[in-house]
Amino acid sequence: MTMLLSLLTIVTDNWWDIRDLSNVSGAVLDIIDDLGGPAWLIYIVSALLGTLAIISFIGGVAIINIWVERRVVGRMQSRLGPNRLGPFGLLQPIADAIKLMQKEVLQPKSAPGLIFTLAPIMFTIPGIAMMAVLPWGRNMSLANVDVGILYILGLSSLGALAVFMAGYSSNNKYALFGSMRVIAMLVSYEIPIVLSLLGIVLFTGTMNPQGIVLFQEHYWSLMILLQPLAFIIYFFSVSAELNRTPADIAEAESEIVGGYHTEYSGMKFGLFYAAELINAVAVSAIISTLFLGGWWAYKLDEIVPGWMIYIGKIYTVYFVFVWTRGTLPRFRIDQLLAFAWKWLTPMALLNIVMVSAEVTIWEESGLSAGIVLPIYMVINTAAAGAIIYAFVRFLAPKFERFPTQLRFYSNIDVPSLPAVAAPPDRAKVSV
Repeated sequence: MTMLLSLLTIVTDNWWDIRDLSNVSGAVLDIIDDLGGPAWLIYIVSALLGTLAIISFIGGVAIINIWVERRVVGRMQSRLGPNRLGPFGLLQPIADAIKLMQKEVLQPKSAPGLIFTLAPIMFTIPGIAMMAVLPWGRNMSLANVDVGILYILGLSSLGALAVFMAGYSSNNKYALFGSMRVIAMLVSYEIPIVLSLLGIVLFTGTMNPQGIVLFQEHYWSLMILLQPLAFIIYFFSVSAELNRTPADIAEAESEIVGGYHTEYSGMKFGLFYAAELINAVAVSAIISTLFLGGWWAYKLDEIVPGWMIYIGKIYTVYFVFVWTRGTLPRFRIDQLLAFAWKWLTPMALLNIVMVSAEVTIWEESGLSAGIVLPIYMVINTAAAGAIIYAFVRFLAPKFERFPTQLRFYSNIDVPSLPAVAAPPDRAKVSV
């Protein structure tokens, strides 16, 4: 048994070793090099292989997650979900895709065609491009850049530009209202997102996603335990930017019909729908990388392929997003913006102060990580719990939808309704 475990923990360089998929691309590049291929060809082929792998994964999960999300939300709401087409309704996403492809793509007569068409394409690209800097394994990263966090923050802001293009070019007041709501949410929630990730950068000393994973592996400490408040802030802030329930005020059907994609149909609407699922998976991958250790799992990654562990963490976070969508009601626009400015942003600033103090104490004291990090885990977890309690105790009542007790008012002047003219007598009307 011991010999078997030792054999399983040996990650070989053979192309068939699925524990590290970089072996496959490495074998292809070695063949090109042996055949005398130029250096630029090797560079282009390696980039194309990584891009093809990411697009294949994103395209697969975009189809699968339609069924997963509808099925899980259906169970949460005492429904069955898709169950007619194929076993357990597995063919329903394919039927939906075929239906969208067959629908006519309509466009308002007064809409600028180029901007109207580019909007759904630009809305889809950032979620796919984010996956390029995220590490899928120890040697599995398409672009291992030192400013990966800055790259992710820059791409996350492009989605709002695409949404505004869609709302403005539709020449529709409901679409414009929806796009302006997205801009308001972006300005409000981009600040706590940046500040929450800044806490991780300060603690780890790097903006490289792979470096953050290696930091967690080196110290055997997940960032969600060291930075629980940053995780909570980032999760709620990015949920608002994803435009998913309970923060889907940009496309609230009961208020502004369909929001920024009111005038879209066919595959143009399908791109918006698919982009929301892609963005949810991309954000789940970011959370898994920065807070949950990415491909690392306390030596388990030496037996189980790291990319499998990574996908498992992605779907764990994605399930939480589906859970919040299926159980929480939609917030009002004033509640959503007040939550960002009155709670998330101040708490993110407080978290930065705490992280700066902790890093300074760690560096100046010279204590080992085995002593400092457990203490920081306890302190930060207690601080996060106290802050959440303070919010629920003092600020949450301001976000209530209904009063908690009956209120009686007297001497209220209610204007009378205008008199309604009596209908004419049919008997007296001459023909």
